[in-house]
Amino acid sequence: LPRGWSPRLARVFALARANAPLAGADALEWGTRNVDRFILGVMFEPRIVGIYYMAQQVASLPQKLKTSFDPILGPVITQSLANGDMGAIARQVRQVAFWIMAAQGCLALMGSIPGEGVMGVVGPQFVSGTAALAFLLFAEVLASTGAVCESALVYTARHRNLMISIAMLGVQIGLSFALILGMRALGWPQTWAAAGPAVALAMSVTMTSVIKARVLSGILKAPVSPFRWPLVWAAGAAVVVGGAFTLLPKRLEWAELLFGEPAIAATYLLVLWRWAFGPADRALFGKAPNADEATLPNAGGITR
Repeated sequence: LPRGWSPRLARVFALARANAPLAGADALEWGTRNVDRFILGVMFEPRIVGIYYMAQQVASLPQKLKTSFDPILGPVITQSLANGDMGAIARQVRQVAFWIMAAQGCLALMGSIPGEGVMGVVGPQFVSGTAALAFLLFAEVLASTGAVCESALVYTARHRNLMISIAMLGVQIGLSFALILGMRALGWPQTWAAAGPAVALAMSVTMTSVIKARVLSGILKAPVSPFRWPLVWAAGAAVVVGGAFTLLPKRLEWAELLFGEPAIAATYLLVLWRWAFGPADRALFGKAPNADEATLPNAGGITR
């Protein structure tokens, strides 16, 4: 047993209260990615829930890209806040959100254009989850701006950030039930109606990204949107190339994945590199920094 020690309950509760908005934001983030399965379990048979769950697992890869930037972005934001440099925070949020959105967009296109083939790799019984897979993949792309903005809002407007997350989780739940019931009323197939929660997730995270970006932009007095028109051009070119591979006969579905996937990625990345990436973006790939050098300066590149 410890000696000479007694709990300081007042300090413990004060610390817990101070960290509640951050812990709540993490809990709500978890909730937005799991409440859809709960709704499906209430509204559909277990077979449908299993198909949707497998689509979720395939779509979980893009979500991990955001967390890989947290160890870099957090310290940079706190340092800029300490220096009172709000413009630097806005530039860093724009830069990182663009990187994440671009990478997630590539994965979303590779997973959704040949979606039947991708789900068929898991098992032929999961092909009916292709629609849900597509919406889940693009939901991650649409959520990236809000997720990066949240990294700054937890330091600058933690209570507003928490309230926005709570409200949008409620919107997601309401939209999920509305879409499922609406599709059933229209007589749509059960597998289509089961994609309703994925559509609701995409809609709610889009609204969340817009709201959080506007709030953060108002605080920083600078734009934080990472959107660049070449993202649309790259996606369009990838859809054309990938769509051509999906026209192959069913017996050549292996070629759709073996050759189509690299072609989609190459087309998308080539357009981005040519028209979307600026000098700061290219600097990221021009030099791999060591651990002591890995910082994001105001310009968005990586330097000592």
